[in-house]
Amino acid sequence: MTTVDTPPTTLSDPTTFKQRWVDGLCAAYSRTVRKAPDAFGVLSNASPRPGKVAVIVGGGCGHYPAFAGLVGPGLADAAVVGDVFTSPSAEQAYRTAKAVDGGAGVVFAYGNYAGDVMHFGLAGRRLAAEGIEARQMIVTDDVASAPAERAADRRGVAGDFFVFKVLGAAAERGDDLDAVMAAGERANEVTRTFGAAFDGCTLPGQTDPLFTVAPGSVELGLGIHGEPGMRTAAAMDAYELADALVDQLLPQVPRIGDGRVAVLLNGLGSTTYEDLFVTYGRVHARLLAAGLTPYRPEVGEFVTSMDMAGLSLTLMPLDDELAALYDAPCETPGFRLPAGGWLASGEVSDAASLTLNVSDSTSSIPALEDTDPDDGGIAAAALTAALAAVTEHEDELGRLDAVAADGDHGQGIVRGMRAAVAAARTAGVSGDTARDVGTALLAAGTALADAAGGASGALFGLLLTETGGRLQPRGDTPVTTAALADAVSAAQAAVTELGGAHPGDKTMVDALDAFTTTLRDRNDDDLTTAWRRAADQARTAAERTADLVPAVGRAARLGDRGRGSADPGATSLGLMLAAAGEEITTRCGKDTR
Repeated sequence: MTTVDTPPTTLSDPTTFKQRWVDGLCAAYSRTVRKAPDAFGVLSNASPRPGKVAVIVGGGCGHYPAFAGLVGPGLADAAVVGDVFTSPSAEQAYRTAKAVDGGAGVVFAYGNYAGDVMHFGLAGRRLAAEGIEARQMIVTDDVASAPAERAADRRGVAGDFFVFKVLGAAAERGDDLDAVMAAGERANEVTRTFGAAFDGCTLPGQTDPLFTVAPGSVELGLGIHGEPGMRTAAAMDAYELADALVDQLLPQVPRIGDGRVAVLLNGLGSTTYEDLFVTYGRVHARLLAAGLTPYRPEVGEFVTSMDMAGLSLTLMPLDDELAALYDAPCETPGFRLPAGGWLASGEVSDAASLTLNVSDSTSSIPALEDTDPDDGGIAAAALTAALAAVTEHEDELGRLDAVAADGDHGQGIVRGMRAAVAAARTAGVSGDTARDVGTALLAAGTALADAAGGASGALFGLLLTETGGRLQPRGDTPVTTAALADAVSAAQAAVTELGGAHPGDKTMVDALDAFTTTLRDRNDDDLTTAWRRAADQARTAAERTADLVPAVGRAARLGDRGRGSADPGATSLGLMLAAAGEEITTRCGKDTR
């Protein structure tokens, strides 16, 4: 791969990266796919089909051909596209699913990551409320991410491809929703993956890799977003690495059928195909020696991680039913399996009609630059101050997030807060009553979740919407400390229910709980005094998360290694609460320090 001093423009601007590559994909493969209307999604030209179960896959971009490259007849009906390594929002998942619903129900299929689980789950609830039955197929194939007794907690990595293929084939042949889900669950139940990385990946707009692997070593079990691996080992040649992968998987692969096993040797982004084939030769021999028959093996890039150097091995043992679904024909940009020259019928999009203007937006919220800073009342002003705080600390938040996750929290929370501020400014309010504040926060929270995506987007968005929803019915009354304490308490309960985290688990809930508790304890204080005191406690609680062991989310598997750095979500919340308190104090004309 040729290196250049300056990254290409289309790769260096993270704000337009997602839209530009989706536009290009749909232009290049207009015979197969088209853009979803009013959503960051890709639809099969053969969908929707009346009476057919719709299979919708999705996740953050940066993993091509997963997820948008696996859309087409015989595989997925649609893919929802999030920002790089970030789950798409519930709104985008909902809109995309609506576009391909054929009246037989929909299946959302995705890897087991907190943001994806939250957003696709919320989209499924919304569809169900409208009478569209939606199921969740969560892929859990990565053996490095949790032991066998906690298989349900495992990440979804390259095994996504096998599970998506089985789901798509079952839906294509006309199975009903229960049967499609049963086939997908069966595939997920027997699929196992283990991977290794030799070097990190670089996010759009960044010049340094998200993480690095020490020279002369290899990270075994590393996640596709750069999550820490199972262990570090000395560098290996191709055969030694093949042995390490096979040795890790064989004890965990169930024996079913007659010994046939689907095999995927997956490149993570910058590993050459030649190296993959050298490695596969050893894998093939090892599987035969173990009494298994490699069945239609695939070697190539199926679930990548931008430009990460590395590979993974996935095995799916086959019975007759799984083999038939695995063999079924399909036609997608990233994977084609012909059968007697079979190609999908259906109208092909005209590439000339595609919208390729990067200024287009699927959101009804205007750009922040197009809003009036004086609009939106005190809520918009406080959110603006919060945005400034996280923007100033964006790089620091990214570094904190990279300790245990994908390093995008800084970018994500800034992106979400920009949308939140724009939404609050255009919510049609100008006063400071409970109704005005509640209306602005409701709009801001929805926009934040949609723009930020990921687990943080869902949780921070819910925090704003729940707080706003509790304040809005209070009408023209002022926002008192007691009213705010009640609203934030309810919001914290909602955040806990959705995310599953409690105080002490090393998440944003630690800072939120300190803020909420102080507000309740200072019910008799004026709002500015109570807010400033509560924000101080939130900042302190955020700093103290450095001493905690993470208990939920991706970071939990680090155990004691998770000590020593503060939680990025708690840190960003503390920063925003402090900045918002300063603005509220200024607008109220008093300083209680």
